[in-house]
Amino acid sequence: MLHNGGMSPGDSATFDLLAVAASLPDQAETMLIDVRLTDEPTASSRVFRIYRDVPAHFHRTCDEYLHVLSGRARFTVGDAEPVELGAGHLLFFRRSVVHSIVVLEHPVVVFAVDTPRRDPSDVTFVDPEEATIEGFLSTQVTIG
Repeated sequence: MLHNGGMSPGDSATFDLLAVAASLPDQAETMLIDVRLTDEPTASSRVFRIYRDVPAHFHRTCDEYLHVLSGRARFTVGDAEPVELGAGHLLFFRRSVVHSIVVLEHPVVVFAVDTPRRDPSDVTFVDPEEATIEGFLSTQVTIG
């Protein structure tokens, strides 16, 4: 899944995103499971699978770039009309923008870049009775 291409550690890395996606389990206790690929102060990157609908929430510390690798989902971002995204689509939104996800076709797998780095605990649900941080995300492994 990771190859440093002969560079010293941290200088460069190559990731097989589809292999990382295939390594994620078919079922989960949490809404998402992610694999952190990089975890630097300026940005973090990860591959995550969405197992069930994710209620309205936001992240206080980072902008997000979400590139859908597989499946289909309806994303609602801010006040915009919901948009259906599938493999090959890229979605961007700024920190503190409320967003939600409705799964339309499994498996929904996303490659994400968060700038700057997003701490896994940085999630605030609009309605705290709909979900908790404990039920939101589990990290399977950190690669780089």
